Amino acid sequence: MDYFTIEIGGQAIASFRSENADDAKNFFEAEDFREDLTVLQSQGKPVWDGVAALNLRKATADEASEVEHAYEFDDDPERTIDDEFVVFLIPISDIADGDDDA
Repeated sequence: MDYFTIEIGGQAIASFRSENADDAKNFFEAEDFREDLTVLQSQGKPVWDGVAALNLRKATADEASEVEHAYEFDDDPERTIDDEFVVFLIPISDIADGDDDA
């Protein structure tokens, strides 16, 4: 598995692991994921405005560690290592659920 990070406007916002660079690129380019970024909020604003530059790159060692740490503490017994699992590196809330930033 390789680790990847998504940047918006040069800021690292999320990391995930993927089988390879092609799979990571497919996930990164998926319309559903990009739509999620416009719904999720950080500090009262959408994570992505739909216009700012999105970038996919290899994760740093610290970012990869964040993903591993999140997997260790994931409490979904049905989740497998092959499931999509994105770890946000910024505080996130979902306005549709009315959640506060976590």
